[in-house]
Amino acid sequence: IIADKGYPVQEFEVVTSDGFVIGVQRIPSGKSGSSRPHLRAKKTVFLQHGLLGSSADWVVNYPSQSLAYLLADAGYDVWLGNVRGNTYSRHIRYTRKQKQFWDFSFDQMIRYDLPAMLDFVLDQTTEKELFYVGHSQGTLMLFGLLSEKPEYSKKIKLFSALGPVTTVGYMTSPVRYLAPFAEDSSILLRFFGEYDFLPSNWFIRLLAKTMCRYAISREICENAIFVICGNEMKEMNLTRLPVFISHTPAGTSVKNMVHFAQMVLHKRFQKFDYGTNMNRQVYGQATPPEYNVTGITVPVALYWSLNDWFADPRDVALLSKRLPKLVLDLQIPDPTFTHLDFIVGLQAKDLVYDPMMKLMFHYGKPHPSYIV
Repeated sequence: IIADKGYPVQEFEVVTSDGFVIGVQRIPSGKSGSSRPHLRAKKTVFLQHGLLGSSADWVVNYPSQSLAYLLADAGYDVWLGNVRGNTYSRHIRYTRKQKQFWDFSFDQMIRYDLPAMLDFVLDQTTEKELFYVGHSQGTLMLFGLLSEKPEYSKKIKLFSALGPVTTVGYMTSPVRYLAPFAEDSSILLRFFGEYDFLPSNWFIRLLAKTMCRYAISREICENAIFVICGNEMKEMNLTRLPVFISHTPAGTSVKNMVHFAQMVLHKRFQKFDYGTNMNRQVYGQATPPEYNVTGITVPVALYWSLNDWFADPRDVALLSKRLPKLVLDLQIPDPTFTHLDFIVGLQAKDLVYDPMMKLMFHYGKPHPSYIV
């Protein structure tokens, strides 16, 4: 996709300590080919996609609308991350047909995938810190990593969180329908199978019939990402819809979806709940530990919307109160803006990317207008 738009692109593979191989893409410069090396030290940026997504999310729109291209043209060295279980991942021992491949939730993305990718990028660029932009699950991953490994705070210059997710107790996404059954994870895992969360599974088809009465097309209706995150299409560039659908959903595990359902049930940003006995073996306590965001020292900018099924404004409000270094708390002014619009919305550039890039450019220069 990237090369077709005339941008330089490099492909890398990052191997995690537990054997997953994660694809990472790099756009080292803008379309002009100028890498602007004098800016490189201050301008490495890492983009992490959301639930069921991939690095393709940042480049499916036209260059004038896609964040990765906009950042590259602005002089940033742009890196695109992925996670275990999606299109751009594999394992050195297990195949996708084996249960062991799918035995993960976002806990493992936090513990293995994200630190491996960040360390790789900093090593490749010889930089000490970078800008981080996350969407959806991509925000949750860094919030979790900074909670578990505070030493990574020194590696993040500014954390821009689009549709930020930690607690999901107020989530209005259909994922909440799984919550009543999430008390015993083994029930859901047996019910759905312990493999990948397939976009064509019966649960998605059932939700599509009940949630999608007003969707534009059957393709949207039955695509897992739209069912879970919202199918209002006012903001989407419909000419790019076939491209988006061809890359999304990029895949995750049933266990990961169960983990989100558990968090809806318990209203806590917590690790996977294996049940009392197994929790004692895994965590040394009866209940899963909570990820504590109150000690995060990285400057954080939150971008959220009223019509977000996945990152409900009430959950975002709880998060904002817990962050000691919140530098921006921006509600998107369009009341129809959805969770997916942060990635594919026609107004994403004007409403999200422009203010975000302005803050990134000026960050580090104390100025009262950038503190909210």
